[in-house]
Amino acid sequence: MPLKLTAEEIALAAARAASDKRGSGIVVLDLRQISVITDYFVIVDAGTEVQVRAIAEGIQEALVERGVTTLRREGWEDARWVLLDYGDVVVHVFRTEEREYYDLERLWGDAPRLVLDEEETGLVLEERRDGRP
Repeated sequence: MPLKLTAEEIALAAARAASDKRGSGIVVLDLRQISVITDYFVIVDAGTEVQVRAIAEGIQEALVERGVTTLRREGWEDARWVLLDYGDVVVHVFRTEEREYYDLERLWGDAPRLVLDEEETGLVLEERRDGRP
């Protein structure tokens, strides 16, 4: 029986899968200290609806291979903002214009921002220009 992945491991796997599918601007927001909704948001964007679907599909496939089931998927038809709900992790795959418009990073600005390290083996705290963690 496979081991249950932690929320951080799910977020990392989703971020890696998004990177493998050439997603842009991949960031993970650590919401554990500021929200009861979920532990992590994974946010990524792509230029076209086809790319949004390919990234979302790649994330789902990568997580299924690790024994993680998608609880809910929204936005697939329009593919401007696809939301994949894994309980403790929610993945947002945006078309670039929608990401800029909804600006979840600003809305959740108090959340620590994590990014893939150079080897894509882990998540590291992103250096912010404003000096905040």
